Amino acid sequence: MAPEETAEAESVLQSFERRFLAARTLRSFPWQSLEEKLRDSSGPELLLNILQKTVKHPLCVKHPPSVKYVRCFLSELIRKHEAVHMEPLDELYEALAEVLMAEEPTQCHRSYLLSCHFEKVRWMQSHNVCPSEIGFLCAALTPSRPIQPSGDSVTLSESTAIVSHGTTGLVTWDAALYLAEWAIENPATFAHRTVLELGSGAGLTGLAICKTCCPSTYVFSDCHSCVLEQLRGNILLNGLSLEPDTTDPERHPGHNAHDTESPRVTVAQLDWDVVTAPELAAFRPDVIIAADVLYCPETVMSLVRVLQRLSACLKDQQAPEAYIAFTVRSPETCWLFTNELGQTGIPWEAVPHHNQKLFPYEEHLDMAILKLIL
Repeated sequence: MAPEETAEAESVLQSFERRFLAARTLRSFPWQSLEEKLRDSSGPELLLNILQKTVKHPLCVKHPPSVKYVRCFLSELIRKHEAVHMEPLDELYEALAEVLMAEEPTQCHRSYLLSCHFEKVRWMQSHNVCPSEIGFLCAALTPSRPIQPSGDSVTLSESTAIVSHGTTGLVTWDAALYLAEWAIENPATFAHRTVLELGSGAGLTGLAICKTCCPSTYVFSDCHSCVLEQLRGNILLNGLSLEPDTTDPERHPGHNAHDTESPRVTVAQLDWDVVTAPELAAFRPDVIIAADVLYCPETVMSLVRVLQRLSACLKDQQAPEAYIAFTVRSPETCWLFTNELGQTGIPWEAVPHHNQKLFPYEEHLDMAILKLIL
């Protein structure tokens, strides 16, 4: 196979791997490119490689997506094969037979491959590189080509339903992927710092930051008990240890020095409408983030109030930065957010769109990140 054809086949294979492990919609897969490759090939190598990178992938075997999803994927893969080749491929039918006998659980898994970019950050951390220099050095060392996945990953247990237990926080939304991608490209924003995440949901953004950006302390937060339970499980699933859940300033993990490579991680139940200034002050965050929390006017107003409270109670420390990522579903809701920020005196600016794409989210969506100085 010519080098160009090998590169194209590898691109198709990687696209199938990333999308399948993250359980993205089947229509997002490059089926047309696959059909073209199958027509040009007389052997089953590409399909067998796809099978190994998807259904037979170690992450999928250990933490499988929903049974229905795997069944639909294999059925479509078989259809594409049969449309081009007359001879059936036994391995595909054997995989489908295994899935047909499996029971559908109420929870499924999604896995997201991380970038080798974070290995540079780990090296710099171990060599005591100043946090202010990490971003510059990472940019200088990064080649001008798409981000390549590394061997590490974030795996999440999620609900099979978009709305479950009265909340949408049990699944991962695209803005969380977008913010995590930006964070991986900008590790100096989080290195050696205390990060407070508002509305953590399933935990994708925070877990990616903990694994790639070396924060000293990371505080996940949400208000829904079912979300918090799932969130704690996902943190442990990804090999991180949990500190006690507390807002006592003398016992909070951000209050003491921490000399290990892994960040101190805690989960806090935080209701934006009732949380007090002393409770917020106890976190002492250097950076505050939130993703996909601007979905209705009521939530926007609650978010602005908690940001205003954070700004007021942290006057005795350097002004923390806040990064709010969102999908622009309603221009009116976005306008309401920026207008309310202006009314409360919180300055903001739009973060430039990043070019690298590591995670398989919907490309046509209009997503943005705002940087706020509290």
